[in-house]
Amino acid sequence: MPFARHPSPETLTSLSEVIFTPFWLDDPARPEPAASLTGTTTADLVIIGAGLTGLWTALLAREADPAREVLLLEAGESASGASGRNGGFMEPSLTHGFENGLARWPRELALLNALGHANLDEIETALGRYHIDCDFIRAGELFVATEAYQVPALREKPQLAAGYHETLAWLERDQVRAQVNSPTYLGALYDPSVALVNPAQLVWGLRQACLERGVRLYERTPATALKPGRHSIEVRTPGGSVRAKKLALASNAFPPLLQRLNHYIVPVYDYVLVTEPLSPAQWAEIGWQGRQGLGDSGNQFHYYRTTADGRILWGGYDAVYYRNNGFGPHLEVNRESFGRLAEHFFETFPQLRGLRFTHAWGGAIDTCSRFSVFWGTAHGGLSAYALGYTGLGVAATRFGAQVLLDLLDGRTTERSRLKMVRQKPVPFPPEPLRSLIINQTRAALDLADQQEGRRNLWLRLLDGLGLGFDS
Repeated sequence: MPFARHPSPETLTSLSEVIFTPFWLDDPARPEPAASLTGTTTADLVIIGAGLTGLWTALLAREADPAREVLLLEAGESASGASGRNGGFMEPSLTHGFENGLARWPRELALLNALGHANLDEIETALGRYHIDCDFIRAGELFVATEAYQVPALREKPQLAAGYHETLAWLERDQVRAQVNSPTYLGALYDPSVALVNPAQLVWGLRQACLERGVRLYERTPATALKPGRHSIEVRTPGGSVRAKKLALASNAFPPLLQRLNHYIVPVYDYVLVTEPLSPAQWAEIGWQGRQGLGDSGNQFHYYRTTADGRILWGGYDAVYYRNNGFGPHLEVNRESFGRLAEHFFETFPQLRGLRFTHAWGGAIDTCSRFSVFWGTAHGGLSAYALGYTGLGVAATRFGAQVLLDLLDGRTTERSRLKMVRQKPVPFPPEPLRSLIINQTRAALDLADQQEGRRNLWLRLLDGLGLGFDS
């Protein structure tokens, strides 16, 4: 049966003591912020955004050329944006999953998959080299079927994916319930390649690696304007400015300084809960002995995982777009979404009724119409950008940074030759049409979930146009 529409009083009680702070950031190891920029300075490369894309770009640039002067500007603090608010799933896919890649770049998919797996392997190696302790674990992920109509498509996927060098396994109902016991599970697709990580600790570790290698970091320093020159570009901030030979924009869902990007990106808000630590008896009730991540298979889906201290993180389902590309801290608390998430949690794990949630938060996803990162250059090649990960960028940001540097440095590589890199997503229309299309699509996806996956005329039209909207 589909999930209930409204939370019960018991469910609301489970939320009565939450704090509206990302669990990952509620950590005494959180570093003190770096100083803000004051005055004027110069650099070879200035990067706007000290999230995962920006940090990987800075680190890879310095490693490739230790003489290169690299400077990072961060509007808030490292990990305060999407990089510290996500679920910590590190999937090797660069294309937002196998099916999305197959629909858009079938001829390149085998290569893209190989590059994605190599990228995740290189991240694991880098964590050891930089001595970053971030609870990285190759635990795999279960994509569970909770409705009978979802089973056939999941069951046939391992054979299809094998032709593109992907190793997936189908688990029948009793097999998946032996790993995690929910009465809603009817089977699951298992991907052993997925890793899990504490994303804030990953960001802070990369931040420290950058500082140790001479990257200059200024936090609480928003970039307010760009002023390109003939051979350099100036980035202005409230307290000063930076003039650099090259600029990398890694601002994720934040309102972009480059006006053209407003046509390609919409900030979509995702909401997350974290429970109190479970007791040994509670873990035994649900039989979840490993650290594997899980996701269900509806259009509006949940993702969930365990933490190092024995909690469950539970997020997803709602993907809320606020009119006119609404963005800001005032949108990070959505009590209706939190209540809905909690109700769905207890429908999935009725054995845990009475468990309380301790943390609740929201964050903006940099959503584009193809659901995967895209790149481009501006200002006559002085600047380049990478964004549009659409919620699956924890691992892909490193690859995104490599392509960014290829573009900035004018290098032709296996990466920069990819059709995926050379193409742009379909732009979103202006308001009010933008809100109308997005909200109509969300309603249609919800209806499909209520009607055994049947896609109405609107969704079929989008599929035909190559948009294939997903939650």
